[in-house]
Amino acid sequence: MSAYGDRWRRGGFWTGATAVLVGVCLLSYVAWQFWGTTWVSVHHREQALQQIDTGWTTTKTAEVRTRFGRADAIVEIPRFGSDYKVPVFEGTDSSVLAVGYGHFPGSAGPGQVGNYALAAHRVTHGEPLRDMPELRVGDLIRIVTRDRTYDYRLVTGGADLVVPMTTRWVTTSLPHNPQGGVEPPQRPGEHLITLTTCAELFHTDNRMIAFGVLERSVASSASTLPGQSSDREERAARR
Repeated sequence: MSAYGDRWRRGGFWTGATAVLVGVCLLSYVAWQFWGTTWVSVHHREQALQQIDTGWTTTKTAEVRTRFGRADAIVEIPRFGSDYKVPVFEGTDSSVLAVGYGHFPGSAGPGQVGNYALAAHRVTHGEPLRDMPELRVGDLIRIVTRDRTYDYRLVTGGADLVVPMTTRWVTTSLPHNPQGGVEPPQRPGEHLITLTTCAELFHTDNRMIAFGVLERSVASSASTLPGQSSDREERAARR
């Protein structure tokens, strides 16, 4: 066997070994993104909910400074289950969305006139809106704060509107569709909520949008604060 042949075989072996190693690394990265980040996110979410609960019951502050950001609300969506409780943080940067919902800066607050605009991941990092397409007109979106609980009802389905990620009109105070398509009621002084997430489960430059209107506002109580839920409202939302 010639020296040249030996070198060729050794080169082929190391090339193949390198390709296998790269493949393993890529698979590990994908697994981390899809399952690892969600495991970490759910753990951090539970920590944040505990910190919010402590802040609301002991310090009596509406906005709680958690280790993940400033939070002042919790989202409950009965269609996603009675245990669905996800904190809302101020801002929409990656560190916030890695734990829960992000509140678009400059948009209305919970229950206020205008548009309470929220964003969340559909895949990875806890996947708060993975089942966004399952949302239907009339579904309840409950926003729990320290003092008040706000019940919004969706007026569009979770998959009714898909827009490019650069679209800005969906988070304005009264979203008006320039194409004349899906939009919330065009009534001045309306109390709206907007949910935004990725349109597909994998990488996409499009966003899925759902609009809702405020149905009622009640004082928060032990039955609506973290750790509790209303079975009656869940059953009604699933009809």
